[in-house]
Amino acid sequence: MAEALKNMYNETFLTQFCKIVKQEYHEFDSDLFLNLIFDDNWENKELKQRIRHITHTLSTTLPPSYPEAIKVLTKISSECKGFEYLFFPDYIETYGLKDWDVSIKALKQFTPSSSSEFAVRPFIEQDPIKMMTILEQWAKDEDHHVRRLASEGCRPRLPWARPLKMFKEDPTSILPILSLLKKDESEYVRKSVANNLNDISKDHPGLVKKLFLEWRGQHSHTDWIIKHGARTLLRKADPEVLSIFGFDTDANVQITDLSLSPDQLAIGDSFTFQFHLINHSLQPYKLRVEYGIDFVKANGKVSRKLFKMTENTYKSGEVTFLRNHSFKDLSTRKHYEGEHRLSIVINGKEMAETFFELRSH
Repeated sequence: MAEALKNMYNETFLTQFCKIVKQEYHEFDSDLFLNLIFDDNWENKELKQRIRHITHTLSTTLPPSYPEAIKVLTKISSECKGFEYLFFPDYIETYGLKDWDVSIKALKQFTPSSSSEFAVRPFIEQDPIKMMTILEQWAKDEDHHVRRLASEGCRPRLPWARPLKMFKEDPTSILPILSLLKKDESEYVRKSVANNLNDISKDHPGLVKKLFLEWRGQHSHTDWIIKHGARTLLRKADPEVLSIFGFDTDANVQITDLSLSPDQLAIGDSFTFQFHLINHSLQPYKLRVEYGIDFVKANGKVSRKLFKMTENTYKSGEVTFLRNHSFKDLSTRKHYEGEHRLSIVINGKEMAETFFELRSH
């Protein structure tokens, strides 16, 4: 199983960080910092709790003046790049809401190194008009990290963050930013725009479908964004969305001979499954082929996860599919024993199913 992300904050990393701070801020007490970090509760803290604990510890060991503390972090930010330095923008989120001038400048500077997508959200909540105006300016920035922040920071349902309820209820303030970025040359930015649209589609599918119709065909980058942003609606087999992308909702196709081996396996093992797709018509069909697994959860209930196999146009005749699936535990999914179900889904419709048993050993 992959090592927990929280363990990146170990003594080696934090000791090296102290050396970087000390070079800029000579009064920094490295021993005090490390002693405060590794307190009696450190081992029990999860990732975000550790980030916030580091933030609080910095507030004790950096200059007591917020602008002066930010000045120190700004000067060393070029040496502190990577996901592990999320406590830089977290410091702003925690202590900077009363000093917008200093904080906004620092959020922009820190985002290329570690991303300010979480830290910007309290500023949106405090003054949405002011902050969304700033994000709209950032959407035109030369740095693709800053342009991405303009989209990622205002996602209604950003993972690992508290939802922005105001945008779940009314996302129209987000749309000018997404419109500015819909042809962005950076894939990093385009993925964020698509993810933002996908977030919006969960609460306002009609609005997003209207955008799809308005935007499609304008640019290859925009078409990619639309397709990626439509993934939740495609999985739900929304007929309008399927039609927008040319999928045949009434395709005359059949799934036969679905089988898997082995049908009893242990957590950590893999199985192989196969099936035949038959197009009984003389006309070709554009099909989205997926498989779903109903995973048993810790409470004994099941939750289905869909996996896309392919999207293609199939002429009259038969095609065989063969695929492997691993049941190794991941940081994002833990497996539990019990009876599971495998289903084959074509354009959102379940066409065949079979069952298998997952054991702990």
